[in-house]
Amino acid sequence: MGRDVIVACDFDSAEKTFAFLDRFHGRKPFVKIGMELYYAEGPAIVREIKKRGHKIFLDLKLHDIPNTVKKAMAVLSRLDVDMCNLHAAGTSRMMEAALEGLTRADGSRPLLIAVTQLTSTDEEIMRREILIERPIDEVVMRYALHAKNAGLDGVVCSPLEAGKVHESCGKGFLTVTPGVRFADGEIGDQKRVMTPAEAARIGSDYIVVGRPITAAEDPVAAYERCVREFVG
Repeated sequence: MGRDVIVACDFDSAEKTFAFLDRFHGRKPFVKIGMELYYAEGPAIVREIKKRGHKIFLDLKLHDIPNTVKKAMAVLSRLDVDMCNLHAAGTSRMMEAALEGLTRADGSRPLLIAVTQLTSTDEEIMRREILIERPIDEVVMRYALHAKNAGLDGVVCSPLEAGKVHESCGKGFLTVTPGVRFADGEIGDQKRVMTPAEAARIGSDYIVVGRPITAAEDPVAAYERCVREFVG
């Protein structure tokens, strides 16, 4: 599976989303639909973007009791997205239940990945507010191993941890990495960041890029730059 850039369409309306996507006349980017857009527009926005030929990562980060997550994943599976996710902190049983719900009658399903630690969280915050005393690398690796053992396809992690995840879980276990910024850009509210080229060198399979593309003066040029730096 080749590397790819996923564009985070963090907009609050269909109008803004399509105004952005309509600027792309050649390659159709792999897009991420997160909570803001999904809660604003519902399943219809997923169906319409899919109809336009885009791959979709539905980023809703489910985290609930196993039965609730299983039922929710069964509903999301009908939307024909390419990737969706949940929080690894929900435990192995929850991840196994999610996989059961996501798998269709014919055995097909979207990729399912688990969030380890958000890239807005650093070790000091983790210790002070979540009361996790272990080093963040150790926590991420343990969550990744739980996800792999539960049958998931990969994890969301910082690009700083992608290489170590592959060492622990194998090259075929996907790493989807937000927290990517251009070398000459702002890091915003992210704590653990890396450039597209650095993420490629360390082994990220997918990078998720939002504001450096969506807020750029020329989003298409920014996207193409990101693809060049990450994919080559």
